[in-house]
Amino acid sequence: MEVQGKIKMIGQTQTFGSNGFRKREVVVTTEEQYPQHILVEFVQDKCDLLNNYAVGQPVKIGVNLRGREWVNPQGETKYFNSVQGWRIENLAAQSQGGAPVPPADQFEPANDLNDEDYDDLPF
Repeated sequence: MEVQGKIKMIGQTQTFGSNGFRKREVVVTTEEQYPQHILVEFVQDKCDLLNNYAVGQPVKIGVNLRGREWVNPQGETKYFNSVQGWRIENLAAQSQGGAPVPPADQFEPANDLNDEDYDDLPF
């Protein structure tokens, strides 16, 4: 699954527990009729993927949905969902890349065509 939009917020890397579990959050605002603010978590070594990004950048994030069950001290079962990121792409870099193609009328016509040349293309 993917989430696409502009970065609204990038959090600091947080470390939890004695084993050093790391988590970093980013909020992406989608660009649609009713924009959504989607919180995406990056964990462990994926936290570093956010180092080269800033607020306002258009991005596409590859995500997985995660769900877990928790029983509170009163014995009630609760369920939680999270959106976990595993890849992030800068969409601004893609739109700027590549040289523009000139119009077809600026190409010189091919004059060295031979009708006897064999062409095995099926179309």
